[in-house]
Amino acid sequence: MPDKPLSQRETAILLLLMAEAREFTNPELLQQYGFEIKKAERERLRELGFIDVGKRGRLFTHKLTEKGLSKANELFSDGIPMSIVLAARMLEAVVRAMVSGLNRHMQRNGSSVADIFGWEPAGAAPAEQTPSTSVGRTDAAPVTPVTPAPAVNASAYSLDDIETKIRKAYAQLADKPNAWVSLTLLRPRLGDAPRDRVDATLRQMIAHPDVHIVPWENQKTLTQADRDAAVIIGDQPKHRILIGA
Repeated sequence: MPDKPLSQRETAILLLLMAEAREFTNPELLQQYGFEIKKAERERLRELGFIDVGKRGRLFTHKLTEKGLSKANELFSDGIPMSIVLAARMLEAVVRAMVSGLNRHMQRNGSSVADIFGWEPAGAAPAEQTPSTSVGRTDAAPVTPVTPAPAVNASAYSLDDIETKIRKAYAQLADKPNAWVSLTLLRPRLGDAPRDRVDATLRQMIAHPDVHIVPWENQKTLTQADRDAAVIIGDQPKHRILIGA
């Protein structure tokens, strides 16, 4: 008997966890995307081998497995079945997660939406062809060699290096274990690391179980400096970081 196809919600959960590339608890999903993974959905996706289910304190955690990633890849290559019509709330959550994931990809690789979706620059001239050479020709115009531009050292600000800086700065600022540290205080300790690379690193770090980045509870107490130092994750500004043991 063929496997029962995934439901609309199960498909959305798979795509969302794929786009976020990290584990989620139900309270985190509810806060960020407005829905929870129900027990029946959790158990079925785990039985299919598509998600790993763990515990963080008393809360269940949900994370995509390699098999789940392969299934999500099938949905991209084969297309989502016409029978899967996502409800408005689920569709909004998936789209937001996809946009957030694309943004992280573009920041890591220095690309743009035009690169990803294949847009050609307006009025772009066709690429010039290199003229062929013939043995014995004396009428060919001399070719001026082109000196290549110096290569950019892409590793100068690798995300791993910046993560090391962030962890070191956090350790210097935290006055006790599991303390919350404001990004307002942390950012100045990262030297000349570019803002976009720091933000990309922070978004990557939330996939680690020991890292938590959250908004400030009382938004009325935020200063303009606090707002400027925030990192946008899932369309929401986050102001504090905790790195556990």
